[in-house]
Amino acid sequence: MPLADGTAARNLSGGAWLVADMALNVFALAIVKAMGLDYAAVQLVFLRAVTGLALMVPFVWSARQAFRAVNRLPLHALRVVLSALALTASFFAIARLPFALFTAISFTRPVVTMILAMLILKEVVPRRRWWAAGLAFVGVYVAVEPGAMTLDWGLPAAFLTVLFGTSAIILTRKLSETPFVVMMVFYTAGLAVLTAPFAVVVWSPIAPDHLWSLLAIGLFAQSAQFCFLQAHIRAEAAFLSVLGYLSLVFSTTAGFIFFAEVPTPAFFIGAVLIVAAAMWTTLLR
Repeated sequence: MPLADGTAARNLSGGAWLVADMALNVFALAIVKAMGLDYAAVQLVFLRAVTGLALMVPFVWSARQAFRAVNRLPLHALRVVLSALALTASFFAIARLPFALFTAISFTRPVVTMILAMLILKEVVPRRRWWAAGLAFVGVYVAVEPGAMTLDWGLPAAFLTVLFGTSAIILTRKLSETPFVVMMVFYTAGLAVLTAPFAVVVWSPIAPDHLWSLLAIGLFAQSAQFCFLQAHIRAEAAFLSVLGYLSLVFSTTAGFIFFAEVPTPAFFIGAVLIVAAAMWTTLLR
C-alpha cells in the first residue's frame, strides 16, 4: 500500500529500522537501569539531552534554513515540558521496576491516547474500545501482581510516563508539518535547558568509570530516534505498530541477561492481555 505522501511502502526496510530503534532504546534503558539508583533521574535526562544535542550539531547546520519559518512556539514549548516530565519519570521508573514490566505498562499508551482524545478532543469512543481499555487495565493488574510486589514510587512513575508521553505524542501530531530536524532540535535542546537547573540542584559527581556509559545513553537514544523516523518514512504505520510489540521480547531478554530478572507466569498472562488490548485499540477502525 502507498504511504500518505503517495510513495510505495517499504515495510521490510522500515521494519529493519524499527528493530534497530528498539534495540538501541533497550541498550540506553539498560544503562539507565544499571545506574539509575546512583544518579538522579533528572541528571541522567540532562546528560542524555546534552549528548544528543552535540550529535545533532552537523544536522542543525545543514538544515539551518528550516528554522526561519518556525511557528507555534507555545505548542513546541509545551511538548518539551511534557517530554521532559515523561523522560524523567521513565528513567526514575526503569531503575526501580523489572525491565519487562516497565515495557508492558508502556503498551497501555494507545488506550490512554483514546481516553485523552475523548476528554480533550471530544472524540466519540465506540463501546468495543472501552472493552479494550478494560482488558488493558486488567492485564496491568495481573502483570504487576500487587500482592507479591514491593510497592514503591517506581510504579506510579511508570504510569506518569505513559500519561505525559502520550500527551507529548498528541502534541507531536499537531506539529506534524514542522520539519523533523526542527522537531528533534526543539526536543533535545529544550530537554537540556529545562532539566539543567534541576540537574544542578541534585547533581552527583560522576565516577570516571561511569562517564562513557552515561554519555552512551544519549548516543543510543538519539540514534534510536533517527532510526524511528527512518522507519516511519519507509513503512506503513499499521505494520510498524504491530512490529513494535517486539520491544517486549527485547526488554524481557535484556532483563533476564543483564539483571537476572525472571518473569513470572502472571506477568506473561498480564502482558498478553495488555498487548491484545493495545492491538485491538490500535487496529480497530
